[in-house]
Amino acid sequence: MKEWPEFNESGDLPIGIHPATLAEVIDHFGRGSFQRAMVAQRLERIYSLANQTGKVGRFIIFGSFVTTKISPKDVDIFLLMDDTFDVRKVKGEAAIIFNHMPAQNYEGASIFWVRRMAAFGGEDNAVAFW
Repeated sequence: MKEWPEFNESGDLPIGIHPATLAEVIDHFGRGSFQRAMVAQRLERIYSLANQTGKVGRFIIFGSFVTTKISPKDVDIFLLMDDTFDVRKVKGEAAIIFNHMPAQNYEGASIFWVRRMAAFGGEDNAVAFW
């Protein structure tokens, strides 16, 4: 079981990168309210859809879901995709998550993505920014 750092006085995790499996994130943040459970289900679905591409380099979760907020309205995600990822080849439901507004409207998530080669300042800087 992952040891999570203490939240600060604002209810946020300390600044930094906190590596975890999806199961660890769901276990820690996906309970406590009906809304959290619903957002966790959305997160699991998005994770599955993104991984159907076979091109996910990094899957970063940020925003109110990973805070102490009782009822986060959505989940915020940054996807760092492999350089060979071609969004035009993504079909079906998975295509929705690579278009920001439909992802927000249909999946209840703010999803941003970029190919590794396009990460401003390099991959590590892009991850740290999000």
